[in-house]
Amino acid sequence: MFRKISHFLKAFWHIFSRPSVYFSLGFLTVGGFIGGVLFWGGFNTALEATNTETFCVSCHEMRDNVFQEIQPTIHFTNRSGVRATCPDCHVPHDWTDKIARKMQASKEVWGKIFGTIDTREKFLEHRLEMAAREWRRFEANDSLECRNCHEEAAMDLTRQSPRAAAAHERYLIEGDKTCINCHKGIAHELPNMAGIEGWE
Repeated sequence: MFRKISHFLKAFWHIFSRPSVYFSLGFLTVGGFIGGVLFWGGFNTALEATNTETFCVSCHEMRDNVFQEIQPTIHFTNRSGVRATCPDCHVPHDWTDKIARKMQASKEVWGKIFGTIDTREKFLEHRLEMAAREWRRFEANDSLECRNCHEEAAMDLTRQSPRAAAAHERYLIEGDKTCINCHKGIAHELPNMAGIEGWE
């Protein structure tokens, strides 16, 4: 059995290492094109499958913690029925930004494997660290995910409270601050904010 496998692997390696000896250029070109289409289709299918709320809440850490917290908020249920899902707020829409975010998020798999937040107690212990990481990311990308739905150019400041209108005009429209500077905890419970700069 081992000899057959060894023989097969050697034969495969001979063909794989010098395919032009065994196959025509046309065959290799067409084969490469078909292989590329299959790879690209499979890659994008997998990417989109991991970009759904169903995927996000498939692990109990998310389902039992943050997903429970978002349900009473206006981002989950409201009079218009427009709802933000996990990827809407945590994954950029543009392809290159989405890939970069997916690469960043891949380290969360290690947290799952090693049980970093697999209990409510561990989750609460790490909550400030996780929230601060997301806040920094939102500050660095100018609240890109918020701006997928909320555009300051489309804001009617006259329909906002005087305080909100003044804050948006002073900080957001002039570009001094970004959404997350003022809107922490809008969809999830806040950690203990004692000592957080700008939070009173």
